[in-house]
Amino acid sequence: MVRVTRERQVALSVLRQVSRGRRLDRALETAKGLEGKGRHWVQEVTYGVARLRGRLDHLLGLHLVKGLESLPPPLVDVLRLGAYQLLYMAGVPEYAALSQTVEQAREVGGEGMARLANAVLRSLAREGGGPERFPPWDADPLHHLATWGSHPPWLLARWAARWTWEEVRGLVEWNNTPPPLYLRPLDLEPETAALRLTEAGWPARPVGGGVPCVLLEGGLEPRGPLGVVRGIIQDPGAALVAVYADPPSGVWVADLCAAPGGKALTLAAEGRKVLAADLSRPRLGLVRENLARVGGAVWLVQADARRPPLAEAPFVFLDVPCSGTGTFRRHPDARWRITPRLLDHLAEVQRTMLLEASRLVPPGGHLVYATCSLEPEENEDQVKMFLQDRPEFSLAPTGAVPGVFLDPEGCLTVLPQRAGFDGAFAARMVRRGGGGGGRC
Repeated sequence: MVRVTRERQVALSVLRQVSRGRRLDRALETAKGLEGKGRHWVQEVTYGVARLRGRLDHLLGLHLVKGLESLPPPLVDVLRLGAYQLLYMAGVPEYAALSQTVEQAREVGGEGMARLANAVLRSLAREGGGPERFPPWDADPLHHLATWGSHPPWLLARWAARWTWEEVRGLVEWNNTPPPLYLRPLDLEPETAALRLTEAGWPARPVGGGVPCVLLEGGLEPRGPLGVVRGIIQDPGAALVAVYADPPSGVWVADLCAAPGGKALTLAAEGRKVLAADLSRPRLGLVRENLARVGGAVWLVQADARRPPLAEAPFVFLDVPCSGTGTFRRHPDARWRITPRLLDHLAEVQRTMLLEASRLVPPGGHLVYATCSLEPEENEDQVKMFLQDRPEFSLAPTGAVPGVFLDPEGCLTVLPQRAGFDGAFAARMVRRGGGGGGRC
């Protein structure tokens, strides 16, 4: 009798949690008892399944008379797990992928499901999963990118309404590439930090182009480099948001959606005092951990940005919860959670947060609104609506970031398919009627 390995048991448990709506990174936190190679294997296969789910589902459906939707959800996760091992994990022998998947199917659905899994995967192994098995790009770009590209069709259609299909394909390909690791030095220039890291045995190079980050090469674990250079692990897109915010010298900052804390710690490292608030106590714990490591004048408070924990602040930073469509490379499961209805709900939450945050800003004070979304209703449309509701505010962009990352209105707009890193949006605004500092 075949015994399912501990790694595959954990991987299936993680995928089941994700199928029920839990975030992949949080589901992985439940992978107890695995360290080193075992944990890395689970992370590789679960992130791979999430990233290529649309592709896997299309291929599996070709070998099922009634389609994948006819099967119970636990068996679907088993088949996805097996198909990914079979097609995309060179280190897994074919016999192991087949026998282990068949046994997992038996455990979740009995002998009949085991026979079905065996037939489907053997057929898949025989016929393969190359591009010729998918709708052709030239004739049907939408369904090509939905299946081979593994993205929801409705999301592809809305992107194609804004960009060319070629640019949408560039974004899809970027989303399907495992993300590299970036470090944001807090007290060194990127060139100096990269040199120091490389000399210490951690190859790194500056991103360049006015981006204050270094790329850690070779798939490094972050703990080693963080022991050499005082800094935080942060994608260039997020780092540019903090640079763009550009609080006036000496002003204190209220960061109302602070966790996991990268932007708050960056602002504090530049000599500012920061109140870091967040609704989630566990996520505030992440801010606390990073603060203990890098230091800085940061005060933590658990609070809902819709009910800010203070009456006034000269500089308010609001990095709102959003769809995260600019970070699908880093969070591949997010593309399957987002729906048009959820997008509408998030826009309403963001609108409430923005209006409430604006009440804290005195005349002459500043408000920065930010997301990691690519969607207009969460970004420029949200800001346009706010400025209509609160005419005492106006855009006050800075010259702190290169112009290539600014839209015609001066808002930070980072597109992954053009920049090569996570998407981001930010609008810097000033409340008129007083003498506060800042560039406006």
